[in-house]
Amino acid sequence: MGVFTKVSLPVLQRGLRVAAGLVAVALPLGLFIGGAQPVAVDLFPWPWGKLVHSLVFGVLAAAVAFASGLTGWRGVAAGFFASVAVGALDEWHQTHLTGRHGQFSDIGFDAIGAALGAWIAARRSQ
Repeated sequence: MGVFTKVSLPVLQRGLRVAAGLVAVALPLGLFIGGAQPVAVDLFPWPWGKLVHSLVFGVLAAAVAFASGLTGWRGVAAGFFASVAVGALDEWHQTHLTGRHGQFSDIGFDAIGAALGAWIAARRSQ
């Protein structure tokens, strides 16, 4: 009998939701704090920076959707809108940083990643 057979499914799910919640908090903090550092200026060349935007905000949307405990379209909406809101705030934040500038196109790539991440999270929770 292994260790994992003694953990009930609800306890495991609650632990994973807490972990997803921590990711949902840590990613925006990393964006805002890390993005304010001088090394963040032109960290990724085009087109890789756009791909990174989509990946990061996809992970954020999936984490929010999963941590929320919502299923179906409600989980998709929670993950998507929370992720896009963080993306828009991040772009606004960049307008106030030396060497950085916010771009509407980045919000678009954030939204693409957020839609995919939230959709994947909703599909996995069914």
